[in-house]
Amino acid sequence: MSKQKIYNFLRDLTANNSKEWMDQNRKYYLEAKEIWLDQISLILKRLSIHDPKMGQLEPKKTIMRINTNRRFHPDKPIYKDNFAFSPSTMNEAAFYIHISPKETFIGGGFHNPDNTILKKIRDAIDYDGDQFKKIIASKEFQDFYGGLPEDPNQLKTSPRGFSEDHKHIDLLNRKSFTGIKPLTQKEFLSDNFIDLVEQSFVTIQPFNAYLQKAVDFEN
Repeated sequence: MSKQKIYNFLRDLTANNSKEWMDQNRKYYLEAKEIWLDQISLILKRLSIHDPKMGQLEPKKTIMRINTNRRFHPDKPIYKDNFAFSPSTMNEAAFYIHISPKETFIGGGFHNPDNTILKKIRDAIDYDGDQFKKIIASKEFQDFYGGLPEDPNQLKTSPRGFSEDHKHIDLLNRKSFTGIKPLTQKEFLSDNFIDLVEQSFVTIQPFNAYLQKAVDFEN
């Protein structure tokens, strides 16, 4: 079945975000979800060439729930407007795919990690930020991801314990460390989508490896 149905469903869900509509269109949702799971199966098979663990994952355990967690945000819509894939745990540098009519993108890293993880990343940058900058400045990373995206939550002053004239203050002030590649609907619908996913995964590996080493380091 065509991947176009995923976009069609998500557009219709956004316009009719209610339990009543979802109940009436459960078959529509399941058809779109099955197409997405078929894509995930192909993605995991391709990525297993580079990371054997990917081939051991069940597709349904790598996708995000469509229901919104409204415990702390009861005013949020009941359902998300996207399908997403992430085989990573909370403490792992992520690889992530986000499909939505509003924005579709692919990438990885740590987005707004908790304070414990953030401190470990900053400590690693303080110790060996030159290596991290070398990874970010590499031709492969720059050509695919265009460097680090703007971080709207970054600090305006240096974090506690670091001087304002630190040589890597531009990195230390950040709260997110991600590589993000926006995708067009045409790119998602194309036969080359899995190739793009593979390129994204391979390109983000040195970046994620640096971050993961920082997180796993024990003093």
